[in-house]
Amino acid sequence: MKKKITVGRVLLFSVFVLIAACSLFPFYYLLLASFRPSDLLFRSGMDFGIHLGKMTLKNYEYAFFGKGRIYFYWYRNSIMITALFTTLALSFSSLVGYGLAVYHFKGRNLIFTLVLFVMMVPLEILMLPLYRLLIATKLVNTFPGVVFPFMVSPLGIFFFRQYASGIQRDFMDAGRIDGCSEYGLYFKIMAPLMTPAFGAMAILLGMRSWNEFVWPLIVLRTNEMFTIPIGLAGLMSPYGNNYDLLISGAVLAVIPIIVLFALNQKSFMAGLTAGGVKG
Repeated sequence: MKKKITVGRVLLFSVFVLIAACSLFPFYYLLLASFRPSDLLFRSGMDFGIHLGKMTLKNYEYAFFGKGRIYFYWYRNSIMITALFTTLALSFSSLVGYGLAVYHFKGRNLIFTLVLFVMMVPLEILMLPLYRLLIATKLVNTFPGVVFPFMVSPLGIFFFRQYASGIQRDFMDAGRIDGCSEYGLYFKIMAPLMTPAFGAMAILLGMRSWNEFVWPLIVLRTNEMFTIPIGLAGLMSPYGNNYDLLISGAVLAVIPIIVLFALNQKSFMAGLTAGGVKG
């Protein structure tokens, strides 16, 4: 029996390793290509070997110190927008989700139903009214114009509501007995208990903001205000493609997401597990 279990685990582990290798292989080739001149890349084709004599850092030098340092502005803009959006979305969504889970008031179920309904509405339906709102408030070509329409995330509300519903109310009762206010209950007791949920949603919302393309493309106008997805997409044109910046820029664009996931990996797994089964 132990031998069968061991063989099964080895096979399962081998399958997972194979899947991980297939997923990481494109990034491996992208990383190698970023250290090669673009003319050599097209001349030699798909070369997966590591040739130290042909490698160079000129692509990365061009990304941050090349003409106009435009990639530096795209990188800065993406980090600022992602940080602002993630912070606001976590703050407001956690408050709303916590309120819907903990407090019993008239219309609570209706509000939660509306939240679920908004989750099913495609962005394309909301683009025109949101853009008219930005024009009226003069937020076109600004970071707030990209962030504010979506800073209360329906997905975040749903997730925090599900997670907070599984937390024992004894902690809140003990806090009220000790004279803690309702705001104090949230910030001092409930928010620390919802740390896994914050970690999980930080990754999901951060990735969404970092990779967002359509809405920033509508709001932002000038090249210096573009984010990385818009800027890299603009390098592809019928008249020529700047692969030196495109490939190295794509590699650098992955780094913040990797760092974000590494910092919140344990919270991400704990938050998805607890939030998915409790309600």
